[in-house]
Amino acid sequence: MRVDKIMVKKKIGEGEKKLKMGWFSFSCCEDSTIVFTELLNDHFEEWNRIFEFQHVRILRSKNKLEGLDVAFVEGAIASKADEKKLLEIRKNCKKLVAIGSCAVTGGPAAQRNDFSKELQKEIEPLIKKFRMHKKVYRLDELVRVDYKVPGCPMSEEKFFEVIEKLKEDFGVG
Repeated sequence: MRVDKIMVKKKIGEGEKKLKMGWFSFSCCEDSTIVFTELLNDHFEEWNRIFEFQHVRILRSKNKLEGLDVAFVEGAIASKADEKKLLEIRKNCKKLVAIGSCAVTGGPAAQRNDFSKELQKEIEPLIKKFRMHKKVYRLDELVRVDYKVPGCPMSEEKFFEVIEKLKEDFGVG
């Protein structure tokens, strides 16, 4: 068989640098995760060249947290357990992107921060029972956030802008 007759087909993303990414969700309605899932329907082939989906529970049952280049984090931090997980994510990623209003501004998930004193006293037993923080935190109150994608759900336009910035930051694509 002659070499010039052999077709060599490169697998998608093979030999190309990819960003090891994770997608995480905390206290929110997870609308940005739904938008991300819908965007995957249209952009999976393109994004599969850019990203190694290392920790994305909506795509994989076995996930790896260590060595992420970028972590997309949706939601506000309402409990000590959530804070611990967020700190672990920050420790294991080079860039962290706050996704959606709850992650960026705290609200609407943080609405209990503005409850009256009477209502706060009323919910205090639940806060203790479920080991919640007295306050709900936006991400940048607890960790360094490199990029923000506001909106409820997230702004698709801003999300695409952040992907382009990440590609530049890491020299990918």
